[in-house]
Amino acid sequence: MTLLPDWVKNGYLLLIDPVADWLVERRVHPNTITVFGTVCTVVGGIIYATGHIKTGGWFLSLTALFDVLDGIVARRSNRSSIFGAFLDSTLDRLADGFVLGGLAVFYATSALHHSIPLMITALLGLMGALLTSYTRARAEALGLDAKVGLLQRPERVVLMAAPQALFGLFFNGWPLAIIIIILTVTAWITVVQRVTYVYNATTRADAAHAHTDTEASPDAVPADAHRALV
Repeated sequence: MTLLPDWVKNGYLLLIDPVADWLVERRVHPNTITVFGTVCTVVGGIIYATGHIKTGGWFLSLTALFDVLDGIVARRSNRSSIFGAFLDSTLDRLADGFVLGGLAVFYATSALHHSIPLMITALLGLMGALLTSYTRARAEALGLDAKVGLLQRPERVVLMAAPQALFGLFFNGWPLAIIIIILTVTAWITVVQRVTYVYNATTRADAAHAHTDTEASPDAVPADAHRALV
């Protein structure tokens, strides 16, 4: 289960397809796109921190395509690399930190919308976003694909930009507050889902391994044999 249906994701990919082709034709390096996209997101987070929520939302919505383009360009230009994947993952964490951190700064410093509970919620959302990525990375290090959970990165990028572009601080800032709460709650649900997935997968693997070791051991004595010897 995910927040964004497949038809929305596929439609977005169709829209940015010509942009990807244009970048491939001009031999733009995927890592350049990754770095540029991260810089844009950092700027968006700073705009949030200054209280210009609607402007920041529009800016992040318009530059969010770079979050997808780097991977598409890398595949089409045969420039995919291990370092590129590492750089993309690392800078994604930096981007999340600036956006959610910027919202936390906004709630801590705004004269009109000052709210310690929402500042804490934004920080908890940041922790959840980092953990969703960390749990998947650790699972992959164990040979598992933990791309499960309610909140994947595309959903997180959309929630951190599109609603703010539409509503900004309208209705006394309630749409923004609700989005931050949704981001935080779904992020932590995703963390629990991924931990549960890895637990179940590793438990089954450990049980199968133990069973194989028992059958392979030459010293293993069947339970019926033990009863026969008594």
